[in-house]
Amino acid sequence: MRKIFRNGRSDGWNNPKPYSDTSLRMMTHGKIHPMEEPSFLDRLLGRA
Repeated sequence: MRKIFRNGRSDGWNNPKPYSDTSLRMMTHGKIHPMEEPSFLDRLLGRA
């Protein structure tokens, strides 16, 4: 016999987040930053 787990919360696949404009995200959270800081050489050569 299979046990089925039921949760009261709705699933993210069935109830996705509503669309949000990218400019609103930018105003709320600011500029997107890279995961790693640019190296000294990258900053020196202006690649960052």
